[in-house]
Amino acid sequence: METHIITLTFQECHSRYGLDANDLRTFVDFGLLDAAAAPDAVAVEEPDVVLPRLARLHHELGLPPEAVDIILAMRQRLERLQAALAQETARARQLEVFVRGSGRVVEGE
Repeated sequence: METHIITLTFQECHSRYGLDANDLRTFVDFGLLDAAAAPDAVAVEEPDVVLPRLARLHHELGLPPEAVDIILAMRQRLERLQAALAQETARARQLEVFVRGSGRVVEGE
C-alpha cells in the first residue's frame, strides 16, 4: 500500500483543525508530527485522521502532549493486536476446515 505524506503549513492546520503554531511545534518536539522541509509546516500521512485526533485529545479533553503521546502509542498497539488477532482467528478457522477434511492449509505471511 502506497503512503502519501502531505505537507501542511501551520496556517492551514490552524484554519482546518484549530491547532495553533505552538501546539504544532510541541507535537513536533514530542514526535507526534514530523516537521516538513518548508518552514512552519508539518508532514502528515493522514491529516484528516491524525490532526483532528490530536486537536480533540489536546483541546477538547485538555490532555498535555505527554498524555497524547501515550494514548496514540496505546491506540497503535491496540490496532496491531487487533490485526494479529484477526490473522490468528483466520488461521484457526482454516485449521478447523482442514481437520474436518474439507480443505487445505495455506501458509500465511
